[in-house]
Amino acid sequence: MVKLVVNGREQELGDVDPQTPLLWALRDELGLVGTKFGCGIAQCGACTVHVDGRPTRSCVTPVGAIDGAKVTTIEGLAGEDGALTPLQQAWIDEDVAQCGYCQAGQLMTASALLADNPSPSDEDIDNAMSGNLCRCATYKRIRKAIHIAAKGNGQ
Repeated sequence: MVKLVVNGREQELGDVDPQTPLLWALRDELGLVGTKFGCGIAQCGACTVHVDGRPTRSCVTPVGAIDGAKVTTIEGLAGEDGALTPLQQAWIDEDVAQCGYCQAGQLMTASALLADNPSPSDEDIDNAMSGNLCRCATYKRIRKAIHIAAKGNGQ
C-alpha cells in the first residue's frame, strides 16, 4: 500500500496499483481535481505538483516510485488558513489566467522557482517556466506576476 503526505495530510492509497500515475491517484482517489491532465507525456506542465518540494509531472510519476513522499498540489499552495501566497495574489492582480486550464501547473512551477531563487531574472523565469505551455499565451503576464511575487518575497 502506497502512503503519501498530501498537502500536509497522511494519505493511504489503499488498493491503488503502484504503477498508477500520481495525477490519477490525486484526482480519482483523493478528490484533488485542481491538478489537470494535459498531454499525458510530461510535455505541457498542466499536471505539475511538488514532490518533496520539487516540481514534478504527475501524469508520468507512478505513485509507487514516490511512496512516503511529501506531495503538494495547487490545493495546498495557500496557507492553512486559506491566505493566498504573494504569488497567487500577483497571479490574480495581473489577471494572468484566461482559460485557466494550465494555471495550476504554472503556479506550482513558479512557486518552486521562487523557493529556489527568490530574485529570478527574466532569463531564470523563462528557463524555469519553459516546460509549462499556455495555449492562451499569457507568458508576459506570468513573468510579471513572478517578478511581483519575488518583490513580495513569497511563493
